[in-house]
Amino acid sequence: MKTERKVSWRRLDWWRLLAGALSGALAGFAALAAAELISSAVRPESGPVVAVGGAAIDRTPAAVKDWAIQRFGTDDKLVLQLGILAVLALLALVLGLLALRRRRTGSAGVLLFGVVGALAAVTRPDSTSPLDAMPSLVGAAVGAVLLYVLMGRLIPHPVPAAAGLDPAPRGEWDRRGFLLAASAAAAASTGAGVLGKSLNAASGKDAVASRAGVVLPAPASSAAAVPRGVRPKVPGLSSFVTSNKDFYRVDTALVVPKVNADTWRLRIHGKGVARERTISYADLLRRDLIERDITLTCVSNEVGGPYAGNARWLGVPLAELLEECGVRPPSRGGPADQLVSRSVDGMTIGTPVDDVLDGRDAMLAVGMNGEPLPFTHGFPVRMLVPGLYGYVSACKWIKDIELTTFDSYDSYWVKRDWARKAPIKTQSRIDTPRPFARPRAGTVMVAGVAWAQHRGVDKVEVRVDDGPWRPADLAAENTRDTWRLWSFPWQAATGGHTLSVRATDRTGTVQTDERTRTIPDGASGWHSVVVTVD
Repeated sequence: MKTERKVSWRRLDWWRLLAGALSGALAGFAALAAAELISSAVRPESGPVVAVGGAAIDRTPAAVKDWAIQRFGTDDKLVLQLGILAVLALLALVLGLLALRRRRTGSAGVLLFGVVGALAAVTRPDSTSPLDAMPSLVGAAVGAVLLYVLMGRLIPHPVPAAAGLDPAPRGEWDRRGFLLAASAAAAASTGAGVLGKSLNAASGKDAVASRAGVVLPAPASSAAAVPRGVRPKVPGLSSFVTSNKDFYRVDTALVVPKVNADTWRLRIHGKGVARERTISYADLLRRDLIERDITLTCVSNEVGGPYAGNARWLGVPLAELLEECGVRPPSRGGPADQLVSRSVDGMTIGTPVDDVLDGRDAMLAVGMNGEPLPFTHGFPVRMLVPGLYGYVSACKWIKDIELTTFDSYDSYWVKRDWARKAPIKTQSRIDTPRPFARPRAGTVMVAGVAWAQHRGVDKVEVRVDDGPWRPADLAAENTRDTWRLWSFPWQAATGGHTLSVRATDRTGTVQTDERTRTIPDGASGWHSVVVTVD
């Protein structure tokens, strides 16, 4: 039986070291390209980068995850994927160098990473088939074989010494053969990767077509007319309605689910459900829909942060649907105090049943600002409950509703140290002037937004430096479930100043100055900006 031949590092010239590292990189590239191509035949989410990325998100401490959202915003998923690719590239280079001495060991290392990717894929919450392991395993096999073949071109072959010279043999490696093999591998990998990307992009064409064919019915209960004067004419102030493209997106999906509305189904079951139901998208559109203006806020929103937005939503009243299934709130003897909503991507969100059934406009939304939900915001159907942070109410791409108890089940975020119940805190934000702005002395308009969903904003006050709190001018209120814009004409004197804002909700609660982190139930504190008046 042959044993693996070792090559001393001292006998390796720089060109071979470079070629070895390049071989590792090419093997890694080929593995990912092959995996991308195979994932197009399985499902896009089964690819190794997405699977490992999802596993990394699930296992990342809540504080780190929250920091990433604050630091990178909606680009946090892109940063994660780039980080994974960077780590894989570094490991591929190391395996290429290792293979120069231990050819089989280097190839086995590539296979090992394929096993890791396969395990990550089949253990994801949204995995429903062992076939999810195929992209990582096939990709790793391709990469391992390529590395082994390329190493064969780098093994020195003894040649006779020239007459009259040192009779000891010297080694030469097949430079021409290596370059040809490496070039062919790079071209083939690029083609496979491009084809895989294209096929994966086209895999959601049925879902795209189903969305394009949706005609939203007129609501049986229209939203109240937006009163005049909901937005002061102040440059730099947020719009009252946030456009779909500007609406914040915070979720854990590395690949946005593309769900076909024609085949989508929602199951309602669990404790206290006397009549289980499975509902189609067409069933929902045939029901009496409500249209409401509702402001959503993410629990990861820092004081003064951007993760709040206001939109006009169209949907089915969730309370009516649950009551038809026989669901009663705990306050009326119902056995379930938690509604667990499940997404097609495996996300679970727990919502207090009492909040869903207390008369607020909780809904299964199908429309957003006059059009079917965008895919990034949950098409075909998402849940939302006014007054609660999104992580306990706003399940996107929803497919299942189970009635249960908080004692018997912890949802995704609760398992990661977030609070079980999370009503939105009274908050306010200065939109203009921006931090470190340099306005001119005289009248400077200070303006922003305040929110206390399902309670309403009663008052907003502004303070300059350590001076007294002065009332801001409140714009007209639409509903207590929407944010309220405000403005304050400040007679600015030259020098540096700190502007602060606080809001009071309709229950009389004044926004606290106590600074808290977003974990476990949302940030608190006053928003302040520092400016220099010229």
